[in-house]
Amino acid sequence: MKENSLIQIKNCRVQDLHGTKIASLDWEMRAGEAWLVIGPNGGGKADFLRALAGEKQILPNVSSDALYETIFSDSVEIVSLERAASLIQEERDLDESEYLNKIDEGRTGRRFICEVLGGPDAKHRNLPLPAIAGRLETLPEVKLCGVEKILDRGLKFMSTGEIRRTLLCRALLSGKKLLILSDPFAGLDAQSRSILLEFFKTIVGKQKNSSSSEPRTTIILGMERYHEIPETITNVLEFSEGKVSFSGLKGDYEKLLSERNEKKAISRESEKTAFVSELKEIQSEGSKFLDNAQNDCNRPASLVKMVNVNVGWDDHRVLRDFNWDVKKGEHWLIRGPNGSGKTTLLELITGDNHQVFSNEVYLFGKKRGSGETIWDIKKNLGIVSYRWHVEYRMVGGTDLESVIISGFKDSIGLYEQKTDVEIQIARKWLRLGGFEGREKESFGKLSYGEQRAVLILRAAVKNPKILILDEPCHGLDENYRQKILDLIETVAETGTTTILHVTHDPSEVLPCEKHILELRPDENPMYKIISQ
Repeated sequence: MKENSLIQIKNCRVQDLHGTKIASLDWEMRAGEAWLVIGPNGGGKADFLRALAGEKQILPNVSSDALYETIFSDSVEIVSLERAASLIQEERDLDESEYLNKIDEGRTGRRFICEVLGGPDAKHRNLPLPAIAGRLETLPEVKLCGVEKILDRGLKFMSTGEIRRTLLCRALLSGKKLLILSDPFAGLDAQSRSILLEFFKTIVGKQKNSSSSEPRTTIILGMERYHEIPETITNVLEFSEGKVSFSGLKGDYEKLLSERNEKKAISRESEKTAFVSELKEIQSEGSKFLDNAQNDCNRPASLVKMVNVNVGWDDHRVLRDFNWDVKKGEHWLIRGPNGSGKTTLLELITGDNHQVFSNEVYLFGKKRGSGETIWDIKKNLGIVSYRWHVEYRMVGGTDLESVIISGFKDSIGLYEQKTDVEIQIARKWLRLGGFEGREKESFGKLSYGEQRAVLILRAAVKNPKILILDEPCHGLDENYRQKILDLIETVAETGTTTILHVTHDPSEVLPCEKHILELRPDENPMYKIISQ
């Protein structure tokens, strides 16, 4: 390997069991460089990062000068939305609540982190922890990731942002030489983003100032959008349509991006008008297909009403004396720091949190627990959330057409025969979302961002009374993100659907969201309602 070279790839390809993902790849990373890897959903970025992590193969093409050399060998750790989703699934698989006759807390953050410090693995989680477990709070890596206060909380009770900071801390303590952070800022509150930016600045600063060709820890950052990029980034590698579309200095990439944005702005308004027109046409056709009961105008004034709601476990209170009233046509922005209870609040509505039955919660004018089935609830809801995404990944072999049609059935996967009308509507929605001609592709083979885009189309397909969106733009590139925001805004304009929207990104707040619910976990009361 050349002097100062950390990774060298020349005339190689990336492939997995399903075939070649990137046909031709040339790239070199040198000591002192801090690389950002970026590109649209499905363009090859995720395949490249997973290949560096050893999850896909990097193989030489037929050429005398082809080579792949790296100083990192198998000392690589990837922190991503996919890894966080897998961790949640692991905890569900290991859950023993039904045998214990109480809620199984599962692995705590402390136990999970200690797995890379000589502690027992997940299958032996009842064995004693190593001595270092008692002083994790003193470790600089723990402080850098800001997880001191959640070490003794069960992973399944952490927010998405808290889980990902815990994963980051564990990766940093694992001793791995290369850390790949894939879209690390998605869904993080302002404090968590600040912690992560400081983390990146500190680690990359050491990386750039290292006199050795083998720095202790090297970081590669992967992002879906060129947004909130750490100033310490020096180089950018962009993938598009399965090939490298840019490789070079950060400054040169920013000039290219500026030129692209100028061209895009010229056509933006006409494209949005055409998109909105097509969406309204599809919605109109879908409404004729739906049961009239789902589209009647005789709805109660309050779609959701919560009275003195209290939710928590052990000594931890998530919601305390909480009161909220959502009326038809009121579109709500729900915000608050990671761990403040936003997802818990939404799960009281969807029926995924059983503490709803010990509280006074009304949906569509009826008290929860008064004889309604979960299907009675879900037929009126469209849901997009991180945990819902995790559920759908379990049936990843389902084709995209079936995923969209399952939105009519309120099922995860499709277990009924498709009708010609359903197929016709599903294909129109897929075309609208940029998936035309891909209706038979497997959901599991899509990139994380593409999966999220399909699930949003699925949630909107039946014009639900309430559309619940918990960080809907997670993992979406700029193109998909803008389409999805346009879709949500248009759905809101129909007057048939009320939006409940959780986001930490101010640029994703929609003009229709005139009502704000702000959760404030360290204050009394723990929430504030703002009407604009």
